[in-house]
Amino acid sequence: RIAMMAMVGCLVHNADIEFPGYLSLSQKLKFSDIPNGMMGITKVPAAGIIQILLFFGLVEMAWWPASKYDGDYGVGFFGAKFDAEKKTQKLNAEMANGRLAMLGIIGNMYAEGQTGMTLKEQLAAHNMIAF
Repeated sequence: RIAMMAMVGCLVHNADIEFPGYLSLSQKLKFSDIPNGMMGITKVPAAGIIQILLFFGLVEMAWWPASKYDGDYGVGFFGAKFDAEKKTQKLNAEMANGRLAMLGIIGNMYAEGQTGMTLKEQLAAHNMIAF
């Protein structure tokens, strides 16, 4: 789940979709002042990093506990309940999506570290060549 959120955050931020207003009123830091890419996290104030870690810690420990290995939290898919075979298929798809998100965020971080360019800059420069 963390890799999925990281990948969504990477895509959204590289698309220049940002919250209006201030990230920190005391430091006069706007959301739009945070740069894209991995270096953006270094511009977030320490209190913001703590809030992020506490929120995701709460989600992982209490709301959707990571110790529940089967991934079935009893809430269904938007309220819909499935038979055992369909539920297994959905849970396997969720695990596959999580693994794909892990590869995506690691690949993005590696490419940014190697080129020094964010995902958006790499796409604009046509550096995304598979072979």
